[in-house]
Formats: sequence, structure tokens, C-alpha cells
Amino acid sequence: MKALGLVGGTFDRFHKGHRKLLNAGLSECKNLEIWMTSDSLAKGKDHRIESWDKRMKLIIESLGTDVQDRISFHILEDSYGPATFRQDAEAIVCTQETTTNCEKINSLRLQNSLQPLDIIIADHELDWTGEPISSSKIRRGLIDRDGKSWLHEEIGLFNLSLNRDVELSLKTPFGILIEGEEEDPKLAMREALDRISDSKGPVIAVGDVTVKTLQDLGRPADIALIDGMTKRQKWAEASEIDYGLFDIVLNCSNPAGRLTPDLYRCCIEAISRFGYGDEPDKSQSTLIVIDGEEDLAPLIIHPLAPLGSVILYGQPGKGVVIRFTDLDAKSRCRNLLESMDGDWSGKK
Repeated sequence: MKALGLVGGTFDRFHKGHRKLLNAGLSECKNLEIWMTSDSLAKGKDHRIESWDKRMKLIIESLGTDVQDRISFHILEDSYGPATFRQDAEAIVCTQETTTNCEKINSLRLQNSLQPLDIIIADHELDWTGEPISSSKIRRGLIDRDGKSWLHEEIGLFNLSLNRDVELSLKTPFGILIEGEEEDPKLAMREALDRISDSKGPVIAVGDVTVKTLQDLGRPADIALIDGMTKRQKWAEASEIDYGLFDIVLNCSNPAGRLTPDLYRCCIEAISRFGYGDEPDKSQSTLIVIDGEEDLAPLIIHPLAPLGSVILYGQPGKGVVIRFTDLDAKSRCRNLLESMDGDWSGKK
């Protein structure tokens, strides 16, 4: 067993592939130094990458206590870190596609009159599509940290309906409530917009009042869902919503208390048209006009949306609710979908 191994990477949203990489190093090295990309470099790659401290904490929590005395954490500010000059290092851990970088490191070590490092190559962990699990796919909202889909395609083939248990779970606002007067929703919405001003993800508005209020404030939603109703009554001001503010208008049917394949298809198209934060210049905004009711739509949107998306919806008589799409939101929605009445093959 080697005395000391080195491994480098961003290690964002620590996943099964990361765990396999570190376990490969720990299986052949007594001690392992984990060199994690600095915040300044990481944010330049993707603003959704979590802070260095959060990334370290998640690794520690995920690996458990039995190996904590064998690992240490360090800040990586360049491509090679200390690997080209550390005399006490004996091995470096990588995946197949990063072996070229390790070979370059060994070439530089030879120029420095040092012994080359043993290259330990870890196999990939594959996601549900058969492709390597990656942090970028997790940030895009496509998979969880185990490589599983957040929302199986099969849900688009079946109707799901609300039951008492799910209804009770939804009574509590799913997010941050910004209180405000019902007669003037702009007050609460202004505060909500201030709170999400740093968000780079799409702003998704659910409900006619929410959509129109954003319109009136000069900040139309990136994705909007309306049904012409408020408090389950026809809303006269719904006719003032400007469809022309959106690049795409989709229509679907979704009865009250249900989630239909029609709504699912519209939501997934809207998310796909906006994109996943990779090419913002190509993003298209979408208005989804629903014949029926849009109240349950966030249960589908959160699992589909990229991390960092913001969903805004009204809480009658109370104000505006803000909910960011993060791993917790996706997990909660997936659990609620699995608890609804109906049948789809993703249910346990």
C-alpha cells in the first residue's frame, strides 16, 4: 500500500462516481489528500457549484467516520496542484479520461528529478441511462446523486390524482412565504424579486395572479402556467395577461386535483426550450395555458427543472411563496408523486 495518494477535482454534489474514485484511492493508499477546486475557479465554470466548505462537508458526511483520519482536504488553484513537486506522494487517482493529465504530471516530475506517481484509475459509476454520473447532469436537474432519474418518463403516460395524505402535506407552504396584501400583490412580489435577484435559473410562475403581477412589474416569468382562475373562480383580469411576452405558447388539459400526461409534456417542453443554464442566449420563454387547474404543476416542474430554478406561486390571503429548485425540493416532489393515487412504473 502506498503511503500517500493525491486526487483532485471539483467534487460538486458528491455522488456515487466521486465515492468510487475516493474508494479506489483509499484501497491502495494509506492516506489520501483531496485537492478540491477553489471557489473562484469553480464559479467560473458554473455559478451553481456549491462553496468549497459545502463540498468538503458533503464528502465527509458521505464517506463516514471510519476513513476520516486517512483523508485531508486542500484548495486546488490550478490543473496540477502539488503533484508535480511533492516528494512524499506516491500515487495519483483519476478516471480514464483524465489519465492524460496524470501522464503530463509524471512528465513534469521527471523533469524535476522525481519518481513518477503510480496512476490509480477508477471505473465510472453509470446513471440510469448507462452514461457516467456527472456533477453537471446533477446541476442540470437530470439525475440525483445516485444517478437515478428524478422523474421517470413513465409518469407521462398515466394520470395521477390527489389523495388526502398528499393534500395534507401540501397545506404547509413549500418554500419561503413573503407576506403581503391580497388586494395589492405587487408589494409582496417586489420583495420576492429582490430576494431572487441573484438567481441565474429560470423564474417559473404558477398561477394567473402571479404571472400577471410579474408582467405588471416588468419582469415576465421565463416559464408561466395559467388557467384563467383564482381561488377556483374565473378571474376577470386573466384576459390582461399578454401572451406576446412569451416565445412559445402551449395548451394542455389538466383537471383539478390531477396531473395529466398533457401537462407533463408541456412542462418538459417548456424546461427543454429554456435550457439548463448551458446556453442562456438560446433560452426561450414559455406560457402554458391550462384547461383545468395548474395548482399541482410544481410537483412535476421541480423534478424536471435545473438546480437554481425559482418557482413563484401565490398563497391565497397570505402572499407569495418562493421555492428554489434544489436536491431537497426534487426529492420531496418525487416522494409526493409516488404517494399520489394512480399508477406508473416509477412508483415503489
